[in-house]
Amino acid sequence: MTTMSDKIGFDELRVKYKDVLSKAFANNNMDLLDSFSKNVSETDRKAAMDQAFRDKLLELLVEEPETLENYVCFCIESCRRQMVTPTMPVVLLGDIFDALTLNKCEKLFTYVENGVNIWREELFFVACKNNLLRMCNDLLRRLSRSQNTVFCGRILLFLAKFFPFSERSGLNIVSEFNLENVTEFGGDNSSTLKDALDEEMVIDEEKNKHTIDYNLYCRFWSLQDFFRSPNTCYNKIQWKTFVAHSGSVLSAFSSYKLEAVELQKSKLNRLKTYNSDIEMNKEQHYFAKFLTNQKLLELQLSDSNFRRCVLIQFLILFQYLTSSVKFKMESQELKSDQQEWVKETTTLLYKLLGETPPDGKTFAECVKSILKREEHWNSWKNDGCPEFQKPKPPVQTDSTDEVRKTRKRRRPVGDIIKEYETQDKFFMGNNELTKLWNLSPDNLAACRTRERDFMPSLETYMLSGAGSATGAGDATSGWAWRALRLLARRSPHFFVHTNNPIGRLPDYLDDMVKRITREVAANAASNSNGDKMIKQEQNYEEMCEEQIETDIIKEEDATDMDAVNDSTHTVEDDEKPSRSRVTMITHSQLDALATKLTDWKKLAAKLGYKPDEIQFFETENATDVSRAKNMLQLWFDDDEDASVENLLYIMEGLKMADACDVLKSVM
Repeated sequence: MTTMSDKIGFDELRVKYKDVLSKAFANNNMDLLDSFSKNVSETDRKAAMDQAFRDKLLELLVEEPETLENYVCFCIESCRRQMVTPTMPVVLLGDIFDALTLNKCEKLFTYVENGVNIWREELFFVACKNNLLRMCNDLLRRLSRSQNTVFCGRILLFLAKFFPFSERSGLNIVSEFNLENVTEFGGDNSSTLKDALDEEMVIDEEKNKHTIDYNLYCRFWSLQDFFRSPNTCYNKIQWKTFVAHSGSVLSAFSSYKLEAVELQKSKLNRLKTYNSDIEMNKEQHYFAKFLTNQKLLELQLSDSNFRRCVLIQFLILFQYLTSSVKFKMESQELKSDQQEWVKETTTLLYKLLGETPPDGKTFAECVKSILKREEHWNSWKNDGCPEFQKPKPPVQTDSTDEVRKTRKRRRPVGDIIKEYETQDKFFMGNNELTKLWNLSPDNLAACRTRERDFMPSLETYMLSGAGSATGAGDATSGWAWRALRLLARRSPHFFVHTNNPIGRLPDYLDDMVKRITREVAANAASNSNGDKMIKQEQNYEEMCEEQIETDIIKEEDATDMDAVNDSTHTVEDDEKPSRSRVTMITHSQLDALATKLTDWKKLAAKLGYKPDEIQFFETENATDVSRAKNMLQLWFDDDEDASVENLLYIMEGLKMADACDVLKSVM
C-alpha cells in the first residue's frame, strides 16, 4: 500500500528528474541524465523518469513544438541505456498525435515511418507493438476515409512494414468481405441524364452511343453489390443479373471512346511559368469514392480515372471467381459456360484499359502484373500463411558428397518393425510373406476355423494331376507338397520297409499316380464287396513287393540323394514353366461355374480378397453371377497359384457341392 510519504517522495524525485532532463535535453548531454539517476533503485528511477518525460513533453508542445522529433530521439536513446521503460517513446508519440492537428500529425508521421527499423528492434518490438497499433488506430478514427485517403494509406502501409507477414491480426484468414461498404444510389427515374459535357473532356463521336437513361444508371451502380460481395455471383439468378448489367455497362464504355483528357485553360494560368508543360502532365485528380448522383453519370463515363476504377473492379472480381480459395464451399464454382464468359469478358476489359488514355497499354500491363502477383499471395493464404524465412546459403561440398546424398538411404529394419507394431501388424522381411502373415489378427485361431478343417480324398487329388506327367513331376509346385501330405495320411504306399531313400521326387510322384490309377480301376471292376476286399489285399501285397523291388533298383543306381539329384537335374528342368501343370479354365467353363456359386462372397474371402475388393465386385456388377465371374476371372489372371485343381480343392473345403460337380465335369 502506497503511503502519503511515499507519494511525496516520488513527486520530489519526479521534479528533480524533470529539471535534470531539461538541462540534459537542452545540452544534448545523455551522460548528465545517466549519472544523476545511478543513486536510486531501478524501479523507482524508471517510474519517476517516465513521468518526467511526459511532464517535459507538455512544456515542449506549448513552447517548442519544432523540437518534438529530437525529444523522441532523446527518449529512444534513454531506453537503450535502461533509464526508462521501452514503451516510453511510443507513449510520447501517442500524446503528441493527440495534441496536434491532422495536418501537423501528417507531417510528424513521416518520422514514425522513417523509424520503422527502430520500432522493429528487439528492445522495442515486443514492448511497443500493441502501443503502436493502438496509436495508429486512434489516428485512423480521426481521419476521413474519403478526404484523408492518402494519410490513411500511409498508416496502413506503415503497419504492413512494421508487423511481419505472418502476423494473424493483420491477415484476412477466412476471406471475409467488407459488406458494410454499401453504395447508395437512386433518384428521379424520369431524368434522361443528358447534361452537357465539361469542356475539358473530348469524346469520340464516330460510333453510336448508348442512351444514358435511368435504366443504365441503375444497372451501373447496382454492380457495386456484386463487387463488394463476390459470392452472390455463384447464385444462378444473381449471375444472370450480373451478366446482363455488365453487358450494358461495358457496351456503354465501348461506345464512349476517350481520346484525351485536357485541363481547363483556367488551370493553366495558375500554374508556374517554370516547367509548366511538365507540371500540367503530372497533375492528376483522385477520388476516394465517386458520387452517385444520376446527373453525373455521363461525365463520369468520360473520366479516365473513373473508367479505370470500374474496369479494375471487374478484373479483381473475375480473379476471385476463377481462383482456388481455401474457404470456398464446394458449390461455389463456375460452370464451363460461365468460365467461358469470364474469359471473353476479361479480354474485353484489358482491351478497354489499353484504349483508356493516358498510357493505356502500359497501365493495362501493370494491372495484369499486379493481379498475377496476387495469385501467389492467394496460394500463400491457402497454405495457412506460413512465416517467411530467408533461405540458407548452399553448403559447398565435393562431388563424392553429392553422390552420397543422391543415393536414397535405406530405412532401418527396426524403424519398419516399429511402424508395423503401431498398426498391430508383423513385418516378415518379404512383401508376400508379410501380406500372408497379416491376413488375420490371430493366425493360430484362423488355422483352427472350420473352413480350413477339410481334406480331399487321395484318389480325387492324385488323379486330378494324372492327365499331365509334367504336372505330377513338378516337385517345386504346391501340388507335389500337398500330394506328399495326403500320401503320408491316407496311402499305404508312402511308408515302406526299406532303408533306401527315394530318387527324384517327380519320378516318385509319377509312380504313385500310376499305382493309384490302377488301384481305382481295379476297385471299379470288382462286383462284390468280398471280392473287392480280397482284391484290395492282393493289390496291396503286389504294390508292396513292387515298391521293394523299385527301391532296391534305385538304391543300386543312386547311393547318395544329393548326387542323384545333381546328376538328374538338367537345364531343361530349370526351363520348365512353373505353372506347366496348371489347368486353366475357359470362358464357357467359367460361365457354367459362376451360375452355381450362390455364396461367391465366402469363396472370395477364401481366395484372399479383402472386404473393400468384395465391395468393388458388388458395385461394378449387377448380378451375383456376373460378380462371381468377374472375381474368378481376376483370380485366374493375377494369382500365380490359380488353377482349376486349386479352386476345386478350396471349394471342397467350403462344401460347395454343386460348384464342385460343375468343375469336375469340365476337368
